[in-house]
Amino acid sequence: MWFFLILSGLKAGASRVARIAYSVLSRRKAAEEGAARLARVLSALDLTALGVGSTLGVGVYVLAGDVAKNLAGPAVVLSFLLAAVASVFAGLCYAEFGARVPKAGSAYVYSYVCVGEFIAFIIGWNLILEYIIGAASVVKALSEYLDSLCNKAISSHLASVMPMESPHLANYPDVFAFTVIMVFSVALAFGVKESTKFNNFCTGVNLCVVLFVIISGSFKADTKNWRIPAEEVPKNMKKDFGTGGFAPYGLAGIIKGAAVCFYGFIGFDCVATAGEEARRPQKSIPFAVVASLLVVFLAYFGVSCVLTLVLPYYMQDEKAPFPYVFEHLGWSWAKYAVSVGAICALCSSLLGAVFPLPRIIYAMSSDGLLFRFMGQVSEKYQTPLAGTIIAGLFTGTLAMIFRLEQLIHMMSIGTLLAYSMVASCVLLLRYEYGQPAHRVQESMNFSVKNALRQILNMDKHPTPTRLSACTVSVLVTLYGIWCFIMMSAVNQYGDAILAGHVGAVAMFSVGTVLVLATLFAISRQPVSDKKLAFSVPLVPWLPGLSILINIYLMLNLDYMTWCRFAVWIAAGLLIYFTYGMWHSSERRRKIDGVPMGELHNDSQTALLNNGLAHTIG
Repeated sequence: MWFFLILSGLKAGASRVARIAYSVLSRRKAAEEGAARLARVLSALDLTALGVGSTLGVGVYVLAGDVAKNLAGPAVVLSFLLAAVASVFAGLCYAEFGARVPKAGSAYVYSYVCVGEFIAFIIGWNLILEYIIGAASVVKALSEYLDSLCNKAISSHLASVMPMESPHLANYPDVFAFTVIMVFSVALAFGVKESTKFNNFCTGVNLCVVLFVIISGSFKADTKNWRIPAEEVPKNMKKDFGTGGFAPYGLAGIIKGAAVCFYGFIGFDCVATAGEEARRPQKSIPFAVVASLLVVFLAYFGVSCVLTLVLPYYMQDEKAPFPYVFEHLGWSWAKYAVSVGAICALCSSLLGAVFPLPRIIYAMSSDGLLFRFMGQVSEKYQTPLAGTIIAGLFTGTLAMIFRLEQLIHMMSIGTLLAYSMVASCVLLLRYEYGQPAHRVQESMNFSVKNALRQILNMDKHPTPTRLSACTVSVLVTLYGIWCFIMMSAVNQYGDAILAGHVGAVAMFSVGTVLVLATLFAISRQPVSDKKLAFSVPLVPWLPGLSILINIYLMLNLDYMTWCRFAVWIAAGLLIYFTYGMWHSSERRRKIDGVPMGELHNDSQTALLNNGLAHTIG
C-alpha cells in the first residue's frame, strides 16, 4: 500500500514538474509595437544599402569563378538563380516578421513571440555565434587580401616577431584584424547613422566596380565559351572538367552549385535586426529585404555571365577570377579597380556582420536571458554601448588567433537554422488562435474524432480555434521530420534515386508524399484574419519550400561543424539554466502580474498599451 502511495506521489510530482518546466520553457511575448528605445534614423535606402553591403561581399569576387570551374560550368548562372529563389523565400518570411515585430533581435525576437523562451534563447545564442564568426572571417579575409597586395610584408613581420607554434591556431596573432574590428565596433557604438553613411559609400563603390566588370567584360564576351565541344575540354588526371557545353557537370552540378551559391546570399537578415532603428519598419523592412536580394542576384548573375563568356569555365581562377580575367585580356590596370572594389566589399560586409551582433545581445540582455549590463543603452549615443564593445573584443580576439578556414567552417549552420525557424514561425502565426478580449477562453474540445476531422477542417471553421492552432503546431513539427527524411534520402542516395533503385526511390517517394500531404493539411486550416502591412504569399507552400531547402543545405554540412555547434550550444544551455531562466523578464511579469502597458522599460519588445493586467504563460 505504501509502495502505491509513494508511486502515485512520485507520478503526481513528476507531472507537476513537467508542467512547470513546459510553462517556463514556452514563455512567450506578444508581437506588438510600442515605444522604441533606440533612435529611429534609418531610411529604406539605408536599410537596402545595409542588406546589399552585408550580402554582396567578398563572395562576388570569389564565388562565381569557383562554382563555374568546379561545379556548374557556364550554368553557374542557373545555380545563382536557384540560390536567389531560395533566398527570396527566406527573405519574404523575414519581411513578414519585420512587419509583425519591428524590434531589434531578428530571428531571436521572432521565435520568442511565436514559439517560446527556450527556443528563442537557442536561436539568439546561435545567431550570436554566426555573426561573431562572420565578422571574424570577413576581417581576416580583409587582412589577408591587403597582406597579399603588400607582398606578404605584414604576415612575414608578425610571424617573425610573434610566432604562435600551435596546429589549432594561426601562425601569428593578426593584430591588424583585431584593430580593424575594434575600429568598426567603436564606430557603431558612437552612432548608427554615421556608420551607415560609411556603409552606403562602400556599397556604392562596390556596385560601381561590379558594373565596371560587367560592362567592360561584355565587350570581350564570346558565346562560343558556352558551347565548348566535349573534345575540346582538357583532360586532366587530377580534375574532371565535365563534358563541355552550357552545363558540363549536368543537373547534379547545377544543384550542388546552387547549394554553394546560397551562402553568397547570406547577410540580408541583418536588415531585420534594424527594425527598432528604422523610421517606418512595417514598410521599409520588407522593401529593403526584397530589394537587397534583387540587387545582389543581378550582380551575381551579371558577373557570372561575363566571367564564363570571356574565358572558358575550365580556365577560371577560383581564388581571384576578376584579376585573372583582366590579366588574360591584357588589362593589367583593371586589377587595381577590382582591388578597390574588393576592399570596399569587405568593409561593407564587415559592417553588415558587426552591425546586428550587439543588437541581438541587447535584445537578449534586456529580456534578462543574458547579463543585463550588456543591454544598457547609452543616453548620449542611443546605442547599446557595452554590448557593442564586448562583442567587438570577442570577435577581434577570434580573428586574431584563428586561421581563416577555421572560422569559415562554422558560418552556415546557425543561419540556416534561423531561416528555418522564421519560416516555421510564419506558419504558426498565420494560423494562430487569437482569443477575443473580455471573453472566456475557448475550451480545446479535444478528442481523436475531432482531431481527425480538424486535419482537413471538415467542419469548415472560418477563423482559427484552439484545436486548429494546436493541429497546425503538430503538423509543422511533423513537416520538419518528413523534410529531414526526404532530404536525407536525396543527400545520401541521390545517384541511386536517379538510377531508379527501388529502395532509394521508395524512401524518397514516401518522404515526398508525407511532405505534400502535410502541407495540404496545413493549407486546409482556418487562417488568422489579422491585417499586416506585408504578408508572405502562397502560405503554407512557400514557407514550407524554404524549410525544405534549408534542411537539405544543413544536411550537407560536415561532421565537425555539427560537433563545434554542439559545444557552443552546451555553453549557451549552461548560461540559460543558471542565469537566463531565473532572471527572465517574462518570469518576473508572471510572478508579479505587472500590467503589460507599463513593461516596455524592462524589455525591448513593447506590449499592449491598453492598461490591462495580463500575464504571459
